[in-house]
Amino acid sequence: MKNGKFPDPNVLHPINGYDKEIYIKPAVTSPNIIVGDFSYIADSDFESHVTHHYEWLWDKLIIGKFCQIASGVEFVMNGANHQMNSVSTFPFYTLEGWDMTPPANNDMPLKGDTVIGNDVWIGQNAVILPGVHIGDGAIIGANSIVGSDVEPYTIVVGNPAKVLRKRFDDELISLLMAFRWWDKSIEEINSLIPLLTCNDIEKVRAKLKELL
Repeated sequence: MKNGKFPDPNVLHPINGYDKEIYIKPAVTSPNIIVGDFSYIADSDFESHVTHHYEWLWDKLIIGKFCQIASGVEFVMNGANHQMNSVSTFPFYTLEGWDMTPPANNDMPLKGDTVIGNDVWIGQNAVILPGVHIGDGAIIGANSIVGSDVEPYTIVVGNPAKVLRKRFDDELISLLMAFRWWDKSIEEINSLIPLLTCNDIEKVRAKLKELL
């Protein structure tokens, strides 16, 4: 292992002497935020990037393994939503002195859990809206507002985020989805680094076919 150190997903600071990048999993305190091994954020805090996340709604933020989250990214959860099937969207029930009981859940535009796949790169200042599902290997461009699902190994950019292109052809995407390198042991992943970082895509395709 590099410098005699073994990768540890449970350490907070993966870069010695640098506190502006943390592994997310050991930093999480909310039971409704679930994060896989080795996903990191370019900040010293994570949960401040998850907004309007109220326990009584029970929506979850689920992030896979090996995700790379830039500074300024915000995950907006369902608590940010207001009732839209009425004349006014004003949330009287949340404020003191107003005679309104909370609306029923089916009167609210609740979108369910937000799910981020594995090996997803989310660019600086991107906003992920409630209930979005982002597939494995996707890339979210900086400053994008993501309000709809993103397919695996797809690049989206803009406000609202639109598909720029797929990263690879369908065959290679299928091979990568079947291979699921992020679920392998640390030793296996370490040995796979030359393949995972190879820019000869046809060589990667051939090797994946051999390994599967």
